[in-house]
Amino acid sequence: MGLYIIAGILLLPLIEIAVFIWVGGLIGVFPTILLTVITALAGTFMLRQQGLSLLMRMQKELDAGRAPGNEVMQGAMIVVASILLLIPGFVTDAIGLLLFIPPVREALVRFILSRSNVVIVQGGTAARRPDDGVVDLDEEDWSEKNGGRSGGAAGSGQPRISPWQDDSGKPGS
Repeated sequence: MGLYIIAGILLLPLIEIAVFIWVGGLIGVFPTILLTVITALAGTFMLRQQGLSLLMRMQKELDAGRAPGNEVMQGAMIVVASILLLIPGFVTDAIGLLLFIPPVREALVRFILSRSNVVIVQGGTAARRPDDGVVDLDEEDWSEKNGGRSGGAAGSGQPRISPWQDDSGKPGS
């Protein structure tokens, strides 16, 4: 996956330059620049318009007591679309404009969510497995001493043992 990201970072500017040269040869330099500025302004306008309606839908979901997971993803897609429209270039503008089309955005959200493991935790509590490596401490299980935190119970004087040390304080395996 990392190689795809690196390839995209390297290839996108080259593709944008090639498309700029091609479009500039077709319509001229000043119309090309004007078109780039217009798409940036359109991105700003569309972010404002669709962003506000999305915030209202998120508020409705929260008021109904449901987690606005889909709306959060839709909002992320709108932000990405706006950023792509603000970046000078016709390829990024085309992708950004596609992301502003609700059916395209919804299809992409479904695609991403189908390949993701999403866990929604409500009320600040979650069931933990004993082998997940998380230690859950209550307020009385820790205390501050001399500006630092103690790993033992409050006032217990028990030393804090790092997961990378055995009970003697030496590095473990």
